[in-house]
Formats: sequence, structure tokens, C-alpha cells
Amino acid sequence: MRYSEQMIEGRNAVTEALRAGKSIDKVFLLEGAGEHGLDTIRKELKKHPETKLIYVKKERLDSMSETGKHQGVIAAAAAYDYASVEDILKAAEDRGEPPFIIILDGIEDPHNLGAILRTANLCGAHGVIIRQDRAVGLTATVAKASAGAINYTPVAKVTNISRTMEKLKKEGLWFVCADMSGELMYRLDLKGPIGLVIGNEGSGVSELVRKTCDMTASIPMKGDIDSLNASVACGVLCYEILRQRDFS
Repeated sequence: MRYSEQMIEGRNAVTEALRAGKSIDKVFLLEGAGEHGLDTIRKELKKHPETKLIYVKKERLDSMSETGKHQGVIAAAAAYDYASVEDILKAAEDRGEPPFIIILDGIEDPHNLGAILRTANLCGAHGVIIRQDRAVGLTATVAKASAGAINYTPVAKVTNISRTMEKLKKEGLWFVCADMSGELMYRLDLKGPIGLVIGNEGSGVSELVRKTCDMTASIPMKGDIDSLNASVACGVLCYEILRQRDFS
């Protein structure tokens, strides 16, 4: 398996990247390793809860390595830096608009994330929030699929989507998630401070996140299959939000 993120190999290189505050999505560490140099990396990772630690076998590290000198550790650095949730709220404030945030509950396909970033920018969303675990980060593939939107759309990575939503509710946001069993999107009031929640490509929105939402929206469909691609569903709902906010 080849990765499109910037790969950082070796104990010193990974340690210094973490200490320098570089955006690291994942650190792949040799399974069962107890050598002092790797313990230093483990301790450094405790200061970076946003970075996922994955233990793998030597064969996996060998297959990922481009230098052949990984020393038991390879880090996957994000192609672009992450923003904070506060940065996204500030973007809305600076534009004098009620916040419009897209929350992605486990999007795994980099092309979907890239397409969503492109839509987010075109629909006036102030930012996108993604999940730390079991989700794609800001890889080079995502950047390419976004057609440049990654440079203009802040992306925050959080450890707990539902907890982040609860905090945003205190900022006045209402949340709507996409689900086939929900109310027809045209019948919902999607104006004002809004968070649009899009679930995983296969399993949809997780139960806890769904319960945290205030509304559930369905998209009208007349064909023979019963679902849309995640990025397409996001696009349809984004444009309904845009229509209600700016053209109604």
C-alpha cells in the first residue's frame, strides 16, 4: 500500500517533526518495540492527541518505506495544516455571517473529502470538521480532488464529533444530518447558524452523532437505487442551505 501523504521516516526525524508542531495524521510504530528511541516518540505523541498511533508489523513498515531506513517508525504528515474549530467560527465572524459548518462523521475516501471541500468553498461554508479516527486526513490526493479549495476552506480535526457538536450548540448552531428516513429537506428551516453532518460512505451517520443532531434531512429521489454518494449528498444539501440562506 502506498501513501500520498508526506512520509517522514526514522526516529529523530519523526520526533523533531512532532516537536516542531508539524501536522501529523498518523504515526506507524513497530509492533512490540520497546527500544528507548521509540519510547521517546510514544511520550511525544501523548502531547499530540490529534495524531493517531498505529502499531504495525515490520513487513508493513518495510513496504511503506521509501528510504529503507525507517528505524521502526514512519509518520504520515498532512499535506496541509489543520485549522481549529475556533478558526472556523472566526471565519464566519469576519464575514459577518451566521456560521455554516460541514461536519464529516467518518469519510474515508480522499476523493469524497476533496469533492466536499470544493463544494464547501463554492457554497460559502466557513469550514469543515473531520474525525480523527477511521477517517481520511488532508492528503495530497484530497488536495488534488479539491481543485484548490483546500487552500481556502479551513479543516479542523477533532477526536469526538458529538462532543464538538455539543460545544458548537452553545455557540448557537443547529445541526442537521443527512438520512433517507428524515424529513424532506425542502420542509426544514436550514437558515441561520447551521451544521450539516454527513456520515460514512457505508454506514452513514453514527448513532451517537445522529442523536446529537436537531434535524434529519432526506433528499428526494426517484430512481431505482436508494442512496447517493456521500460527496454528492453533501453537495445537494449544501445548495439547499445556500438557497435558504441567500435566495429565499
